[in-house]
Amino acid sequence: MSWARIMAPLSGGKGDDEAVRAAAMLSGAFDAELAGVYTPADLADVMPWMGEGFLGGVQTTALESLKEATSAGEANARATFAAVAYERKQFVTLQTPVWAGLSAESRLSDVIVFTSDASRGRGPLAEAFQQMVADEQRPVLVARKGLEIGGVVAVAWDGGKEASRAARLATPLLEKASRVVIISAPKASSRTFDPVRLQGYYAARGVISEVLTLADSGDAATAILRAAASVDAGILVAGAFGHPRLQEFIFGGTTRTLLNADSPSLFLSH
Repeated sequence: MSWARIMAPLSGGKGDDEAVRAAAMLSGAFDAELAGVYTPADLADVMPWMGEGFLGGVQTTALESLKEATSAGEANARATFAAVAYERKQFVTLQTPVWAGLSAESRLSDVIVFTSDASRGRGPLAEAFQQMVADEQRPVLVARKGLEIGGVVAVAWDGGKEASRAARLATPLLEKASRVVIISAPKASSRTFDPVRLQGYYAARGVISEVLTLADSGDAATAILRAAASVDAGILVAGAFGHPRLQEFIFGGTTRTLLNADSPSLFLSH
């Protein structure tokens, strides 16, 4: 099992450089194709606001301005992507309908790379992040400062569907890790689960791991982040949006706490 295509949605803005560099690092580790996907604002989303069958002066000006911004954004994204010294790469510009195109590209990619801004609901790619994780249920890497492939990786596991899916999909990443630590907080969960079972799953695939069981009975996310820092994990593997997404967005939840933290980088799957 390996990864063959790593995708980085691009906005044409200042965050593209960080996303492309992280995606190139991940691609290089697996000799995978790097796909830079320019994801502009969709003109089709603006047209209903302009009215049916008629474009006045203000609407026409707004439409032209949006087209110009889209063109400039594409040029910026192309330049940023071209500057990355990685041979196996492909640049894709999405056309209307943008969201359908983004979904199609993601379904043919193994991992989608974002920066922290998008994962925290900031910037032009915030909606794309939500779409990839919650709607398309694609594995996502939230790249943060200090990201490296081949270091310590922590896996947060509570036996649930989302956490288990993330733990399985992250196997190629774990195969390259210097150390794998399974973190569980049974007293902070309503589930009954045994982290040794996941350890056995990894062992059958040649991944040696260790189990760190936390005694915390309070907020699981805070305890997991603290434990990940204690083992010097550069990447934390975790399930995303285990509760209804709207509920987690409004009330917080484990996913929101992980996304709001400054470190480590996150490998998420819903």
